[in-house]
Amino acid sequence: MTSQTTIDTAGSGDVTPTALPEQPPASGLRGHPWFTLITVAVGVMMVALDGTIVAIANPAIQKDLGATFAQVQWITNGYFLALAVSLITAGKLGDRFGHRQTFLIGVVGFAAASGAIGLSDSIGLVVTFRVFQGLFGALLMPAALGLLRATFPAEKLNMAIGIWGMVIGASTAGGPILGGVLVQHVSWQSVFFINVPVGLIALVLGVLILRDHRAENAPRSFDLLGIALLSGAMFCLVWALIKAPSWGWGAGLTWTFIAASVLGFALFAFWETRVKEPLIPLTLFRSVPLSAGVVLMVLMAIAFMGGLFFVTFYLQNVHGMDPVDAGLHLLPLTGMMIVGSPLAGAAITKLGPRIPLAGGMAATAIAMYGMSTLKADTGSGVMSIWFALLGLGLAPVMVGATEVIVGNAAMELSGVAGGLQQAAMQIGGSLGTAVLGAVMASKVDSDLPGNWADAGLPKLTDAQLAQASEAVQVGVAPVAEGTPAEIAAKISGVAHDTFISGMSLASLVAAGVATVAILVALFTKRGENAESGAGVGHI
Repeated sequence: MTSQTTIDTAGSGDVTPTALPEQPPASGLRGHPWFTLITVAVGVMMVALDGTIVAIANPAIQKDLGATFAQVQWITNGYFLALAVSLITAGKLGDRFGHRQTFLIGVVGFAAASGAIGLSDSIGLVVTFRVFQGLFGALLMPAALGLLRATFPAEKLNMAIGIWGMVIGASTAGGPILGGVLVQHVSWQSVFFINVPVGLIALVLGVLILRDHRAENAPRSFDLLGIALLSGAMFCLVWALIKAPSWGWGAGLTWTFIAASVLGFALFAFWETRVKEPLIPLTLFRSVPLSAGVVLMVLMAIAFMGGLFFVTFYLQNVHGMDPVDAGLHLLPLTGMMIVGSPLAGAAITKLGPRIPLAGGMAATAIAMYGMSTLKADTGSGVMSIWFALLGLGLAPVMVGATEVIVGNAAMELSGVAGGLQQAAMQIGGSLGTAVLGAVMASKVDSDLPGNWADAGLPKLTDAQLAQASEAVQVGVAPVAEGTPAEIAAKISGVAHDTFISGMSLASLVAAGVATVAILVALFTKRGENAESGAGVGHI
């Protein structure tokens, strides 16, 4: 057995013997590190794919089930809300009962919920089973990281996380392409049915390959009040971010939920210092690199998810591409994440995370600045340059920040650390979409009346202007049926130019967030506790 160490959870930084019990070497398929990686990658692919693939199916679902726009929004919101609220608790379940069992339950539940959505004949059932998808996805994601941490030795962990990050990045960015093909040539139900065979494959592989690893000092009890306080605080925060665009950022209801979230987090932090076995030992955050990794993941997700949100509208509504064509135009981003993630893992192993992470966020900042220069007539070649640079910048951050968070936590907290990593990304994505969406809305509301008047178009009433502004915020020209071609062309020009101005400002804000993240990256360092994770096996 190789020598293994861990950082004490009291936060002193002293190195003490690991709590992992001695285990026999892996033999055959069972516990093989690289086969373990393939297995968890198949499961994680389902969850990451469903984050974006469903957006393409929403219009077809709305038409087929006669749903309102608000109901369709909950197909996405319900999924992300359940996922974000449950991730850390799900990670704790893995630490307590074993990551293998938690992963397998997550896979089965996610696939079953997907099949149920495909069989649903009402929007209420679709949203309900999307919530179940989020809950089971939350079980699956931290468990996958826990399994990698327990299986790979320190010198191979970055490469493994690099491939893991590549799968997530490729699945997230490839979702619109696959979704477009399935909706266009099969049905919206096929977007969900496809998870059933993928889930069966992951289940069979998991039963045959995954090996249970548990630390001797794993938690023996549950911090039920801590779970309730954290879940409530996360719910209020994510709910406020989801509803702020419709309620308004200055609305009392928005700030009531934000205040409730702050209070919930404060009560949670207080309780965690009193309970014998806390959900999240707050001493975990005495690790500056781990805390920096969490902040970095949030900032990265704000820039990436928030910026990408507008790009899909830009491609489809301004350039007039169909969903498949729009997805294909994002291939440079997907491709560079696929190529860059394993390379980033190798670079981080050799250099440590600080330089690759700072360099990745610098590339992300430059890419977001480049995207702020896009115009209505920008060609595919120029777009591809900025998309490729964005993918190249994101790859080391996805890999490095994950390793920094998980590697700087004690082995018995690897599930919680994995949950923190995923929760940080979900919250960052929600923040990015909400905040950059508010920037876009404000810019469109400010510029549209003047641009409309400058084009010599008929004056609009306040109600008409509000409707036009809402359409322009997603790049749609508010052209009424029967409008003369000359007037329609002017309206389209005004709408697209105004949308571009809003997208440019939102992209500049994202570039600013990425620039701040460069400084945060300088506080990261290699996971001192990664050595405690790996058993021996076939590497």
